[in-house]
Amino acid sequence: MREAEPGRDVPANGAATPSGPREAVGDDALATQLRIALTRLARRLRTEKSDDTLTLTQLSALATLASSGPLSPTALAELERVQPPSMTRVIARLEELGLVERAPHESDRRQSVIAISPAGARRIQADRQLREVWLAHALERLPPEDRARLRAVVPVLHRLTQS
Repeated sequence: MREAEPGRDVPANGAATPSGPREAVGDDALATQLRIALTRLARRLRTEKSDDTLTLTQLSALATLASSGPLSPTALAELERVQPPSMTRVIARLEELGLVERAPHESDRRQSVIAISPAGARRIQADRQLREVWLAHALERLPPEDRARLRAVVPVLHRLTQS
């Protein structure tokens, strides 16, 4: 590796490294930089939780129920991309904590439907609020031109998630 700037390593092939961004990069390097930056941001946002009694998987399932409405355990497992037996354990724990409620399926009494409880909705709201407060404070520390760049990239990121 060669030194590009103080504190910023650049490998011989010109690709970006996790230590910092480069201004002009090809699509492969851009993909790498974007993946690293978004992963770090997501990891940092996940640390802002209202408490540590729920795992990230449990919080994610709860958030999915909050946004999607009542779901069968199988549908919830599919949306969360986990195996049904794992989701069964997640649901059991959330039920134990009073964060979800189970009801019989309308058309198939052999199945059940899982819905977020009022306590679960409050928990999700508290977690979202903590994350948004942290992010808002982090954004306030950025120069106005960086905030403007981020505003411009948000629609692009939304389109990326749809592809």
